[in-house]
Amino acid sequence: MVEAGLRRKLAWLIAIRVVISTVLLGSAILVQINSPGSFPVDPFFLLIGLTYALTLVYIALLPSLDRHRWTVDLQLAGDALIVSAFIYVTGGVTSYFATLYFLPIAAAGVLQFRRGGLLLAVLSTILYGGLVLAQYLAAAGLLQEPWLMGASVALPAGRLAQYTVAINVFGFFVVGLVSGSLAGSLRHAGERLERASTEIADLQAFNQDVIDSLTSGLVTTDYAGRILTFNRAAGTITGLAPEQAIGHAVADVLQLPAPAAAALDTDLAGQRSHRADYRYRRPDQALIDLGLSATHLVTPGGRAGFLFTFQDVTELRRLEYDARLRQRLAAVGEMAAGIAHEIRNPLASMSGSIQILRHELPLSEDQAQLMDIVLRESERLNATIRSFLAYARPQRFEVTRLDARRAVNDTAMLLRNSAEVRAGHVIDVDVPAEEVGYEADEGQLRQIVWNLATNGLRAMPDGGHLRLSIRAGETARGGGVVLTVADEGIGLPPGAAETLFQPFHGGFEKGTGLGLAIVHRIVTDYNGEIHVQSRQGQGTTVAVRLPARAAVPAP
Repeated sequence: MVEAGLRRKLAWLIAIRVVISTVLLGSAILVQINSPGSFPVDPFFLLIGLTYALTLVYIALLPSLDRHRWTVDLQLAGDALIVSAFIYVTGGVTSYFATLYFLPIAAAGVLQFRRGGLLLAVLSTILYGGLVLAQYLAAAGLLQEPWLMGASVALPAGRLAQYTVAINVFGFFVVGLVSGSLAGSLRHAGERLERASTEIADLQAFNQDVIDSLTSGLVTTDYAGRILTFNRAAGTITGLAPEQAIGHAVADVLQLPAPAAAALDTDLAGQRSHRADYRYRRPDQALIDLGLSATHLVTPGGRAGFLFTFQDVTELRRLEYDARLRQRLAAVGEMAAGIAHEIRNPLASMSGSIQILRHELPLSEDQAQLMDIVLRESERLNATIRSFLAYARPQRFEVTRLDARRAVNDTAMLLRNSAEVRAGHVIDVDVPAEEVGYEADEGQLRQIVWNLATNGLRAMPDGGHLRLSIRAGETARGGGVVLTVADEGIGLPPGAAETLFQPFHGGFEKGTGLGLAIVHRIVTDYNGEIHVQSRQGQGTTVAVRLPARAAVPAP
């Protein structure tokens, strides 16, 4: 395979040869018109025609240059012969066309470097010297060939001819050496430049790969806040394509809060960096938590703009919230376990004493009503303590293989016949036709469904649809079940989901405020997850994801 540029150089040589032949043809015509008989016309035009013919042959051979590298040597040698013929027909040693040798020699140096230039200089020396020598031999009568022009041309003195030949030969070798050396140096410089360009391109590609491999969003801007670069993670986190971000204001693209945007306007207020944590709304309307840091973009020439790094910390915030919630629940559980019995025993004595007094003492109607109120409140307080104990004390698990659909269907039937259902309530059950097998304590699974469902019914005081569903094999860790309870109730106000599962944060008059805390406790014991989606005034959907082969704590 030839070098990448050899074919292109050879094409340029062919084009230059055509141009020079055309110039010679035109000048010959002008000379012949102005000074008829200045040189033999027929041989001159014959050589120009031969040059054109050979050019067509060279063009035809150009596509096969890979297989026939010898055509390059053929062209260069042919040019030297054509130049020699031009010199012959125009007077030999007295010809003004001797400098035409420089063209093929220079071309040989460019195409084949120093070696090619010197070889063609040697060939040109042999041809030119041989031509001059033959002329002088013919002029001396030592050669009697009719094609030699020595006798018909007034030749200069021998020493002048030697000087002319020496000067031309010196020029041949100088041109061959210089053109070859320059072409070689240019080739080496081109190779070094190509290697450097390749290394730079590889380094740029590597740097881009490193930037795109970052899991954090990386954005650079100028001092006006216009985005210059936007890495792959930034697009993944924000949901934006690079063309939607580059060239736009970073405050708009990243939805910077007012303090962060003001910090940019004041050059970070003289600080090295600025930190911001805020909610970001993606193009699909999903809200995520962003943790963003802004700092100066420093180059060797000084500060050139700002550098932003940010991460999607939604999952981290959720884990932090779960950790805080578990700590609060653990503290409440310890407290409940410590005081429940201390309250329950005196309460039972008080309730029993009130009942005895109510039956034995003559009471007025008002007094009897007060006694009933005390008894009802005692029972309500006792129910709260039972919920405390159910939440706080270690549970005894009876894990068996069960059909999770049965827990949902049975709980739905109990709900339809309970006091929780009001006029306008409709309870829908959506379970698959095939069995949903799962290993769990059936009582606890029922309790999860019951507590979430009653909470959903209370959120719909004016009626509405409550939908209970269960599916298999949809958890993030594979297998397991996903239980969903969706209502059409009042929904949750902003920020209420963060305290939804904390004890005594119930939002309804009826209830102890421990139902959802107990659900959270059971789901946590099963290493599950609870996801809440709610829009105020449109309802709430709670999805409980329980993994397969739950590592249930020992009793």
